[in-house]
Amino acid sequence: MNSTMTSESSKKDIKIINLEPRASTEEGSIELHNMASNLRSIISKTGAGEVNYINASKSVNDNQLLAEIGYKQELKRQFSTLQVFGIAFSIMGLLPSIASVMGTGISGGSVSFVWGWFIASFFILLVGISMAENASAIPTAGGLYYWTYYYAPKGYKEVFSFIIGCSNSLALVAGLCSIDYGLAEEIMAAVVVTYDGDFNITDGRLYAVFLASVIVMALCTSMASGVIARLQNISIVSNLFIIVLLFIALPVGTKHKRGTFNDASFIFGGFENFSDWNGGWQFCLTGFMPAVWTIGSFDSCVHQSEEAKDAKKSVPVGIIGSISACWILGWLIIICLMACIDPQLENVLDTQYGFPMAQLIYDSLGKKWTIAFLSLMAFCQFLMGCSICTAISRQIWAFSRDDGLPFSKYIKQVHNSVPFFAILAACVSSLVLGLLCLIDATAANALFSLAVAGNYLAWCTPTLLRLTSGRDIFRPGPFYLGKVLSPIVSWIGVLYEVFIIIMEMFPSQQHGINKTNMNYACVIGPGIWFLAWIYYLLYKKKYYHGPKTNLSDEEYSDMVGIDVIDGILEQKEP
Repeated sequence: MNSTMTSESSKKDIKIINLEPRASTEEGSIELHNMASNLRSIISKTGAGEVNYINASKSVNDNQLLAEIGYKQELKRQFSTLQVFGIAFSIMGLLPSIASVMGTGISGGSVSFVWGWFIASFFILLVGISMAENASAIPTAGGLYYWTYYYAPKGYKEVFSFIIGCSNSLALVAGLCSIDYGLAEEIMAAVVVTYDGDFNITDGRLYAVFLASVIVMALCTSMASGVIARLQNISIVSNLFIIVLLFIALPVGTKHKRGTFNDASFIFGGFENFSDWNGGWQFCLTGFMPAVWTIGSFDSCVHQSEEAKDAKKSVPVGIIGSISACWILGWLIIICLMACIDPQLENVLDTQYGFPMAQLIYDSLGKKWTIAFLSLMAFCQFLMGCSICTAISRQIWAFSRDDGLPFSKYIKQVHNSVPFFAILAACVSSLVLGLLCLIDATAANALFSLAVAGNYLAWCTPTLLRLTSGRDIFRPGPFYLGKVLSPIVSWIGVLYEVFIIIMEMFPSQQHGINKTNMNYACVIGPGIWFLAWIYYLLYKKKYYHGPKTNLSDEEYSDMVGIDVIDGILEQKEP
């Protein structure tokens, strides 16, 4: 170490050996002495903002940057940029997801579905851009709760970080419930079509299919990272194939069956209000929510950061690319559906198949094509579930690594570079939450709404803190919009997220609210956050102290290099 860069007091306390990991020289190798008390006190404060040394734009490789963040490499980096994009694109599962939310979309008429999707997707892209900036600066599997800790003001770091970690974890689990129940509905709808409506879908049968789906997904996601990465390639191809097939088959079938399509005035201007809300609010409720429910979980790219190659660049590309692709492709799909749908929307909403998309395809293509499409959508939905199960397990594993969850000492264990216990915890949690769906549809909807509210809170909090209390310590990574444009985009995104959290808790109708049509998301969402706060104060405060390093002093010095150590010591000097 250059003596001119280090104070005399620093030299008494710390000496470095082999700090340059890429080129060991005689000048850069001196004896390590009493390093434990110094480096450990520095790297244990990772994320605190007191010692700001994470600089992604200057890091040489992924392992060095991860060491600066405070962790050692435990998982294998097998995900290419395309595969990081693929995990988010797979979870969004465009056509199966649109099929699942179609009932909500058309309850406001075609104009609400078409233009609501377009507008909401634009704002979601702004949210994704802000998240991409955060991920480019600090790419770690914990992501959201880590950034919250990093940018939060003193005295609130631990509690804010804990609440966000719990919210993000539960939201992802609820997302898996939502995807797997959608899968179960698609499978059961195919059975009903096969038996020409002479089949009764019970809650028990639905849960049995849901249970089997979760178990199979647990087995699939327990494979090596390389296999999971290649699975994203299959998912990308499968989702694009079914979309292209829809674009070809549905118009041809509609033209053959009906002889004509719905005109542009119906597609882009046909508004119907099936509720007692005013037209403007109903447009938001029915138009925005399909996009919100579909174009979500793009934070999955963040949770794959420690398995991504060149994470500071590939993760932002995955986030922004997946949102953009789903925005445009989803809009074209909806236009196609509205061109081919029965203009009497009540006939599609009140279908005997329990699935509006099944009715739409049946009207245009008949029984065999309907079964084929539902089967293909179910396959894509299964791949969606595998991808989100992977993302959940990485978030749970990262949070447990910092002792944020019960049984953390078991969940954070990694075997053959795979966090098996985290995968098991994710699937068991999903099965437990899924039991709420046996109560009734109201409980199921509230559960699925938790995926939206919990994720949006987890997404907006670190960005809000970065714009306020953490603005002086933010060091941008390779992806950054600049000092002028970045705050504008981020503030718009934060305001939109707050709006969605509030809107998502409104009931579907204004008057006559009772226990069957009440939207319990307004209870479950804030209730989860409040209980997380209480749990932290009464118990977890003793054990959770924010992100903590799992590097030894020697591992840290070997990975980060002499330049980083010099920079840390300079910041430590008065």
